Amino acid sequence: MIKIAVYGKGGIGKSTTISNLSVALAKKGLKVMQIGCDPKADSTTNLHAGTKINTVLDLVREKKDNFELEDMVVEGYKGILCVEAGGPTPGMGCAGRGIITALEKLEQKGAYEKYKPDVVFYDVLGDVVCGGFSMPMRGGYADKVFIITSGEYMSIHAAANIAMAIDNFKDRGYASLGGVILNKRNVKNEEEKVNEFIENVNSKLVGTLDRDEIVIQAEEMKKTVIEAFPDSPMAKEYEALAESLLKACEKEAAK
Repeated sequence: MIKIAVYGKGGIGKSTTISNLSVALAKKGLKVMQIGCDPKADSTTNLHAGTKINTVLDLVREKKDNFELEDMVVEGYKGILCVEAGGPTPGMGCAGRGIITALEKLEQKGAYEKYKPDVVFYDVLGDVVCGGFSMPMRGGYADKVFIITSGEYMSIHAAANIAMAIDNFKDRGYASLGGVILNKRNVKNEEEKVNEFIENVNSKLVGTLDRDEIVIQAEEMKKTVIEAFPDSPMAKEYEALAESLLKACEKEAAK
């Protein structure tokens, strides 16, 4: 089982990217689980046509522990297993704590043993890297962390904080930084800025995604690009990125 956490600033395109990666890997015959670790609970939207699914925190609030694994795991497009952590009642709790609760419930209910996924994606908000939001990169969860960024200042700033958190955990045997994904916003000197950041954190570029209106078109259809426009250049970019992530994880496992 390959366990990958993808972090990045809110709005950078994590959920869109991960959903397309999930489909790309599912098309290769892999069993994929995607876990949305964001209070908005919209990570997996385009994998189940935008239908509302139970969040783990909603189930815990309403039913305590009196619910089944199937109540929080929904099978979406290409058999992708969709989970949303959800968030607290606004003003009444900690979103980071919600992530911890969701991951603990998945373990307690035996999700990994029952579904036996080949690949698990954790889609994690990266504006803050406090205890709860850093949970997926800690022991027993993700093996590799990939950071999505553009060349925009705040995106790179968030990416630098994520890289610092990973570095702070390096002596504990937690997840290591697998690389950086450039999701272009077409800002001035974008590639140079991102390459400078990558050099500063001693990492590597694992893939570049162009800015393309077809992504918005697919999302308006409540689908991934690969499902809606399978022959498009953008779909090919997501498929190539999926291959790059697999290779990065396999190389680490072979060491």
